[in-house]
Amino acid sequence: MSTMLAGRLHLDTHTFAVEEVPLPVPGPGEVLVEVRAAGVCLSDVHLIDGSLSPAFPVDAVANSRAVTLGHEVAGVVHTLGPDVQGMWEPGQRVVLQAGQACGECGGCLRRMSCRQPLTRGVDYDGGWAQYAVAREDTLLPIPDGLPFDQAAIIPDAVSTPYAAIVGTGAVRPAQAVGIWGAGGLGAHGIRLARMVGAAPIIAVDPLPTARERALAFGADVALDPASADFAEAVDQATGGRGLQVAFDFAGAPAARAQATAALGAEGVLVLAGLTPEPFTIGDSVGFCFQGNQIRGHYGSEPKHVEELIGLASAGRIDLAPSITAHVPLADAADAVARLEKKIGDPVRLVLTP
Repeated sequence: MSTMLAGRLHLDTHTFAVEEVPLPVPGPGEVLVEVRAAGVCLSDVHLIDGSLSPAFPVDAVANSRAVTLGHEVAGVVHTLGPDVQGMWEPGQRVVLQAGQACGECGGCLRRMSCRQPLTRGVDYDGGWAQYAVAREDTLLPIPDGLPFDQAAIIPDAVSTPYAAIVGTGAVRPAQAVGIWGAGGLGAHGIRLARMVGAAPIIAVDPLPTARERALAFGADVALDPASADFAEAVDQATGGRGLQVAFDFAGAPAARAQATAALGAEGVLVLAGLTPEPFTIGDSVGFCFQGNQIRGHYGSEPKHVEELIGLASAGRIDLAPSITAHVPLADAADAVARLEKKIGDPVRLVLTP
């Protein structure tokens, strides 16, 4: 076998297609992984429509002007490259970290001097393919009891809200938490906020199906942001204290403005959904008087993925309800369209080569 199928984004034309490409060969310190499952993320949709673009494309991507998408990937070790020093062996079940340090400054994944890690499926080839190459230090073993599809979505879909909640937002038990957007990130944010003891958890989404899912995933209240009595409903749910931590997982200016207005004294807004749109604080005097804060959030760290593998394996969080459907790799374009148009309001669609 010298070729394989891969979902390729041509960066110059922003066109996507599943194509036959050469089978990659692992270099020194690299491992070739046979992909068993790969998540479809809204970031992939934004890469295709051009609203996101690679920050630091590596030479191979820059020269070909194409990249294989997919940053949520699980599979089995197929071939070891030269000088692999770790414990890896063919047949071992693994999940791939969503990113890696570039290696230029010697920094770690998220604290490099450039403040920007390289992301799989964005800055270098990812896992919407039959096989993917990974640096050995970006692999994590997964136990036999954790299905590939659930393991695949842990990097990003689960680890991003997890890091936002336990890290950036520092949510503590009994804190009133608001979550704007109950899609791929927000739905997991609800479950994770409940896991750490937040109460009440208020989910906000314009889609009725998303609000129903939010309640099923553990929200105490699910509100329509366009409701005329929205502020009153938040006030009633929080006993008049307002939100102590609010999360924007939607990446929408309107959501951020509404979340800011819902903050109570010393309340914190965490911006976890990405958008290039500017953000303006309407009542800046009130914001300062209450001692409110805004904290930016991006992705997660390797330790978060490792912790979540342990939590999922121990039954502390069940990711089975997060898998909306399995889609053959050859039909990746259909999966992208389903997510973009919210057909069936998916949490996560998973590609299966």
